This record gives sequence, C-alpha cells and structure tokens, in this order.
Amino acid sequence: MPISPNQGPTSGGTTVTITGVNLAAASAVHFGSRTATITANTPTSVTVIDPAGSGVVDVNVTTAGGTSNSLSFFYISPPIAVSLSPDSGPTAGGNTVTVNGYGLSTATDVSFGSNSATPTVVSDSRLDVVVPAGSAGGSVEVTVTTAGGTTSPLAYSYVDAPTAASVTPSSGPSSGGTSVTITGTGLASTTAVTFGGTPASFAVLNSTTVVAVTPSGSAGAVDVVVTTGGGSATVVDGFTYVSGPGI
Repeated sequence: MPISPNQGPTSGGTTVTITGVNLAAASAVHFGSRTATITANTPTSVTVIDPAGSGVVDVNVTTAGGTSNSLSFFYISPPIAVSLSPDSGPTAGGNTVTVNGYGLSTATDVSFGSNSATPTVVSDSRLDVVVPAGSAGGSVEVTVTTAGGTTSPLAYSYVDAPTAASVTPSSGPSSGGTSVTITGTGLASTTAVTFGGTPASFAVLNSTTVVAVTPSGSAGAVDVVVTTGGGSATVVDGFTYVSGPGI
C-alpha cells in the first residue's frame, strides 16, 4: 500500500494519495492518532489532506472490512534561512551564492523574486545555487522551498552592469602615481580598478565617478578595467604610460 508523497510539513495540509486494494468507502485515514480529511476515494486509492503532526507517524486506512496495515509518513520541520553569501550580483545572473540555515536538506527550489533556481544541497545547513537573471537592478526577496515549507525571505540585490566611458587624464609617467578620474555608469559598487592588469588604489565618488591612482607600468597604452558587483567595464587603451626623459 504505497503512500505518495511520504513526507510533508509539520503544519499539515499536504495532499497525500494512498494506493492499495479494497479501499472503497474508506471511513477514516489516520496519521498517528490524528484523522486526515478524505477528498477522494476509489477501490484502489484514497486521497486525503494530512493533519498537522511531528516526527514519523503510522498511516492506515479504515473501511467496513477493517483497518489496513500501516505505512510511514515523515513530518518535516519548517526550514530556516539565516544568510545569503554573497548577497548581490549582476543582473545577468549566473553567479553562485550560498544559502546558510537549518532544515535545508529537502530543498527543491530557491526563488529570487519571481524567478526560480534549483539548488545543490551541500548539507542540511547549506545550499549552493546559481542565481537566475533578474529583470532589472534592485533588491528581491529570496526564499527556499523544502518538504517542510518555505523560509522567511532574505534580501538579494541585482546590480546593473557598469560602463566606463573615459579616463582623464589619459596619460602619465610610467613610474605611476597619476591621479585619474574614470567616468561611466553603475560604478557605485566598484571593487577593483586595474591598469593593464595591475591593481590600482581607488575611491568611489558616486555611481558615475571613480578616482584612481595609476600603478607603475611599461611605456605604451593599456586597458583600464573597472570591476563592480554587476560585472566589469573596460576602456580599451584608456591610459598611456609615458617614459621619463633621460640624458
């Protein structure tokens, strides 16, 4: 006498179908000491809404002919999501985030606003999930659905991809130390600035302006790359290193 599904949240309310023989006119279905609500009944199946409960309980069907053998039903405690790391990423999605919490081992879905992703269960306290694309930059609620229910939401921020339009001044000595202004869009979450692949110190003034100090470099033009939570933007050959004079 199979039972499907054989697990559900402690709050009850799961639609459960029990299949077997001689089940016509079932008068009661018990989950432990509690009675389920019968919603459909045929000679080979009984469909019920399970009552609230906890732990593992015996399920049996009572008809005019007696009471069936018992099957096990597992009540799953509600999941708890504690943290999301990182809690922001590009609007295009594709980055992996970790959800930490409790009761996550039966997770089947992680929702980012109206978009969903299938998680990889690492343990009962950790999920890894590839973030789906967002419709626009901004904050969305993240929830995890398990056999025990759905977590309270955590916040995740989609960050629009940056652009970098200009570098001023566009040249300086190969010894470095030139203060330059990089203008563009979506620069507020800048995490790195490089000149020809070499990291530079920088300060974010606002979403359209970053000030950086050039590191030393070899004579010639190099790409200037600004990296943010939303991705990277490049000014190709944006800065030219000039060798100092010699006699």
